[in-house]
Amino acid sequence: MVRPGPPHAPAMVLDGLVGALGATAIAAVVLLGPETIEVGEDTAAALVGLVYTVADMVRLALFVAAGAVLGLRREVTLVLLMAGVASALVGDLVYSRLAALGIYVEGGVLDLTWLLHAALVAQAAHRSRPARGDGHAGGHSGVRTGWRHIAIPLGLNVAGIAVLMAHTAATAPIAAWCAAGCISATLVRSIVSFRELRHFHAVRAEARTDELTGLPNRRALLGHAGTVVAAATTRRPVGLLLLDLDGFKEVNDGLGHAAGDELLRQIGPRLAAELGPVDMLARLGGDEFAVLVPDADVDRAHELARRLHARLREPFTVEGQRLHVGASIGVATAPVPAAGVQELLRCADVAMYAAKAAQEGVRVYLPDPRGGGGDRLRTMEELRTALETGQLLVHLQPQVRLSDGTVAGVEALVRWQHPSRGLLGPAEILPAAEQAGLMQPLTDVVLGLALEAATRWWTERSVPVSVNLSAASVTDLELPTTVIRRLEDHGLPPEALTLELVEDTLMADPDRGRTVLGELRRLGVRTSIDDYGTGYSSLAYLRHLPADELKLDRSLTADVGRDQRATAIAGHTVALVHALGMTLVAEGVEDDETAAVLAALGCDVAQGWAVARPMPVEQLLGWLADRPAPSSGVPVVPAPRLPGQPVPR
Repeated sequence: MVRPGPPHAPAMVLDGLVGALGATAIAAVVLLGPETIEVGEDTAAALVGLVYTVADMVRLALFVAAGAVLGLRREVTLVLLMAGVASALVGDLVYSRLAALGIYVEGGVLDLTWLLHAALVAQAAHRSRPARGDGHAGGHSGVRTGWRHIAIPLGLNVAGIAVLMAHTAATAPIAAWCAAGCISATLVRSIVSFRELRHFHAVRAEARTDELTGLPNRRALLGHAGTVVAAATTRRPVGLLLLDLDGFKEVNDGLGHAAGDELLRQIGPRLAAELGPVDMLARLGGDEFAVLVPDADVDRAHELARRLHARLREPFTVEGQRLHVGASIGVATAPVPAAGVQELLRCADVAMYAAKAAQEGVRVYLPDPRGGGGDRLRTMEELRTALETGQLLVHLQPQVRLSDGTVAGVEALVRWQHPSRGLLGPAEILPAAEQAGLMQPLTDVVLGLALEAATRWWTERSVPVSVNLSAASVTDLELPTTVIRRLEDHGLPPEALTLELVEDTLMADPDRGRTVLGELRRLGVRTSIDDYGTGYSSLAYLRHLPADELKLDRSLTADVGRDQRATAIAGHTVALVHALGMTLVAEGVEDDETAAVLAALGCDVAQGWAVARPMPVEQLLGWLADRPAPSSGVPVVPAPRLPGQPVPR
């Protein structure tokens, strides 16, 4: 009947004390008045009746106290017990009066009250057996603040005041003392209730506040968003801005987590100046924040996002250093296109990742009439499954030396054997991996597949395989150790692998990237800068870059031989690369004429459809078998040259 709760909780003890004292005061007035305790002719019978009456009064006080502890509820067991005790109390009270007057007759109607008492107590005992499997599922815990928990103590307190007003200590001393005790216990209970309520609100606030920044957390945002979105209409929509900091990982890695935490603490005060009194800024976790904007259409939400983006581009001062971080912000609104809170979050998330991928800063979610948004989300989830179930594979595209036509290497290009959509290429895979945060796992899988493929030909043809690195991999200080271990697992030497990276990936943390690339080169793994000419192309950064090879992007090779400027750019790039002691690989060589012009300009290696299309491993093995082996003394891998060394012909 009494459910488990915190042991010796002050509130429960005081509630029981109020109930017991109040019930005792009332019972003393009603049952133990002068007219009730009159002895009459039969002293022994009157005393027995008085003892039974007092015992019933004590039992009733205990059950009333239990009711005060539990609060008013439909507890059948407690009701049956109280009714049984009340029945016995009525019987004992009447018996004591009749016995005192000497007119009690056995076997009369009065005896039914005791039979009823026994029946009700037995029924209460039967119902109090715990149901199988109940456990504590129905238990109640938490702060006792509902009206059910104060109804009995409050009622008995009022009754205690009435007793004090109606009976003095001279006429009913027990009742007066009990009533005074009831009121005193109630006053103490009020103090305890106040403290409990204050603690409850403090705990509730902590549960809805981010500990680091002091901002509302995800739970608080979802709770408030549920109310706001439910009230939103097409005339009064609600906007949600999802913010993800750009470059935060580099701050954490370069300056330490304490600096990262300090940066996060500055986000709230920085953005607060742009927010209205009803706008809610929350930290969702990590470096992700959200702003809920009631009564905001797409235009207003978009304008606010642009202002917040501009504020975040202003420098921060962390541990005495000026730092610049940006943000990618996704904007979505409800009730159109999002009908609920979760859909609103999903739409803003899609827009935020699209802004990050396009480096736009701010992107508004607009539903694709062809269902593109749903397709992207489905592709992201399916890619996660593909990584876990081995649906990915690599096709390999050969690279040949323009000087003698020998094979210089192959590049591993990811493919996805989708169960229903067929073979998918990088155009479908990479955006989904970027948006889903799967670039690092994807890189790991492709590296493993490429090394496994290389074991198929390395013993007969020492042709290295190239693998593209993600931005996260380039700044991973453990990458060199990981790469060497995986090479050893496949029985391959370091020169069997070339790691490619896009030049833009180094700009987030150039020093860290140079350290990683330098260590890879020291261990014997070649490094290559992919898509050169499409990113920053800073000559200052190129001067200090520890790379063996540059890959000239197809946009610079497509018109070589047909456009004078394109040819001049390619020629000067060849001279620059050679002067820096590196090898130049031309991508996108689609015909023999382009290959001939590049060879005349001094380009070292060509890759493109003029050489071969990407192909599965089995097909590549046949292709290699038909190609001439390198002549004696000519290495398959183009050897790095010292600055100013002439190009071999």
